[in-house]
Amino acid sequence: MKKYFAAATRGHDLRLLAASVATGAVVAVVVAIFEALAQPVMLEWLLHQSLPLVMVAPIVGVGAAHVILRTLGRGTTGSTSDEYIRVFHDRHPRLPIAELPGKLLAGVSTIGMGGAVGVEGPSIYAGSSLGLWINEKTSGVLRRDQARLLLTAGAAAGVAAVFKAPATGVIFAMEAPYRDDVTPQALLPSLLAAATSYATFVSLVGTEPVIPFFAEGSVLLEEEGGISVLGVDLVDLLGALLLGIAAGLGGRGFAWLIRRAKAGATSVALPRRLLVGGVSLAALALVADVAFDEPLTLGPGTEAMGWVVGDRGLGLIALLFGLRIAATMATTFAGGVGGMFIPLAALGVILGEFVGAAIGEDDTALYPILGLAAFLGAGYHAPIAAVMFVAESTGGVGSFVVPALVAAAVSQVVAGPLSIADYQRSKRLGHLERRFELPLTSILSTDVFTVPPDATVSEFVYVHVLGRRERVVPVVDGGIFIGMARLEDISELEREEWEDTTIGECMATDVPAGSPSWTLRDAVAAMDESQTDVLAVTDGDGHFIGVVTEDEILKLDEILDETGG
Repeated sequence: MKKYFAAATRGHDLRLLAASVATGAVVAVVVAIFEALAQPVMLEWLLHQSLPLVMVAPIVGVGAAHVILRTLGRGTTGSTSDEYIRVFHDRHPRLPIAELPGKLLAGVSTIGMGGAVGVEGPSIYAGSSLGLWINEKTSGVLRRDQARLLLTAGAAAGVAAVFKAPATGVIFAMEAPYRDDVTPQALLPSLLAAATSYATFVSLVGTEPVIPFFAEGSVLLEEEGGISVLGVDLVDLLGALLLGIAAGLGGRGFAWLIRRAKAGATSVALPRRLLVGGVSLAALALVADVAFDEPLTLGPGTEAMGWVVGDRGLGLIALLFGLRIAATMATTFAGGVGGMFIPLAALGVILGEFVGAAIGEDDTALYPILGLAAFLGAGYHAPIAAVMFVAESTGGVGSFVVPALVAAAVSQVVAGPLSIADYQRSKRLGHLERRFELPLTSILSTDVFTVPPDATVSEFVYVHVLGRRERVVPVVDGGIFIGMARLEDISELEREEWEDTTIGECMATDVPAGSPSWTLRDAVAAMDESQTDVLAVTDGDGHFIGVVTEDEILKLDEILDETGG
């Protein structure tokens, strides 16, 4: 037995795998507490209150979230799942654990008081920050370069717990950082963390599905009354194609609107945002209550999903679709703390029910499920995770999964590159491309000799060219970079002219100057265009900071090769 265990784990760091299991367990407990406070306790209470209270509650929750972020959150922002994607691409990912309580309580305040965002955003942030925290606390055991692996494992654990879907958590965490790629390096740690998180979470809260009509006894599992759970046929595939196109267009528009709302949340003053967001959310709740006899604009959207799969008219379904988009935008614009997974899923279910009703196929749960997969995949550019969510939630029924694959694939093509996630990249960078993304300051030399413009050519030759073997030297006047003294530029001068000619008269002034904010890619491009192997770096006012040389770039490449950096 010992021999088989050793063979199975060969090539894997057992300490990392143990840390992944620990991350999954801790994340599940934290997410269970957060989710219980946000939904079963606060949101359920709110939905049974009078309409006036329901109308003002969302903006009270968002306002309280701002106060919590500024105090308990130590001035942090309300960004959650976007933070996971942002730090994933950092060389040294870091999410301060001290900010986690503030983020979670701000999420409880936003969602529990009816904000139209999802619980998965704070859950992903909790998993990510706890994964990095465990890596930090075990720094004497784990390597520093394993931080990104536990970051991803933590995010997978957060999704696995809150959606009770471990495989979805793994795929989402690996798929979300990129629009057209995945990151496979964290597969095994993510699998262990997600499985542990799922097992721990359901032992605490039970296995009831997150999506209402996936529950036992719902329309999905009914065999009487016209519900179709048949094999895949041509009509289903054509419907999936139509729904994929609609979801792609809808996801693209929704992503654009959410990005606009996020931009407004950073550029508009807080009092104005709270006023506009508050009035909008109150008006939307009133309209929803009048139209549907329920304030279906409140919360992440699970109630809206349960309502729409009943026998509803096309007009009401379309109205609910528009109201849910507006409510999510208003919550985002006001600065609410939460995620977009469930809001996207809700919009997908509503769109799917609309398409199904429009083509006379509203007696089956197929189209709401296809809409969920297609709209979620289009909005987050995570089609595999969306289809896996459908597969896990429906028990892998082929009549749902195969059309869902078609709908999700088509929606990706139609949606284009736009995503609701701010920091997604198109794909993983290659070995050389990753080095080009390093900051210019990683090879910046500040302890360098310069020459003043009034120095003679003779001084330049004897001090720098012959004395220091420097063929190119920055020319600096009063701390300001003004050009480059180059040996090639004085080769035309006669020897007797060296004493009477200043560097300022023959220096090169048409040379580029880099900025500390540049990457190595920027520097290499500028040096190649100007055909120089030395690049001066200046601040915004032109003050000389240092130089970058071609030799240092090559030396950095050798160091990274040797260290595996």
